[in-house]
Amino acid sequence: MTIQIWTLWLILAGFFFILEIATEGFLVCWFGVGALCAMGISFLFPESYLLQVAIMAVISIILVLSTRKLFKKFSAKDNLQTNVYTILGKKALVSQTIDNLKGQGQIKIDGDVWSARNETDDIISEGEAVEIVRIDGVKAIVKKSN
Repeated sequence: MTIQIWTLWLILAGFFFILEIATEGFLVCWFGVGALCAMGISFLFPESYLLQVAIMAVISIILVLSTRKLFKKFSAKDNLQTNVYTILGKKALVSQTIDNLKGQGQIKIDGDVWSARNETDDIISEGEAVEIVRIDGVKAIVKKSN
């Protein structure tokens, strides 16, 4: 029993597609597409291994280069603020007096209650408006709002 070359190309394509699922980028799948194209060529030219490899390489490179810019545009994670960082710079209301020395203080923002500390050691009374300066662990660091 002799294994056909198209079977090897199909196995290689499957390997690349499975590898794509396991990796974060959108790159490896194009080698799988290239392997599928080489499999198609193997039906027309079963003895031309060099042509099959060349087709796989050329198709894969063209696809990688043509989609790289598009992928970078959609994967720009640096500008995306999620979860906790969306509250930075926002105004909040003190729901429990903030006293750094006693280690107490809470604010309420967007319906959520956060533990808070003042960026200075001044006490901020309940009901005052504050601005969220930064996040330190699970605490919001605030300053009095003007």
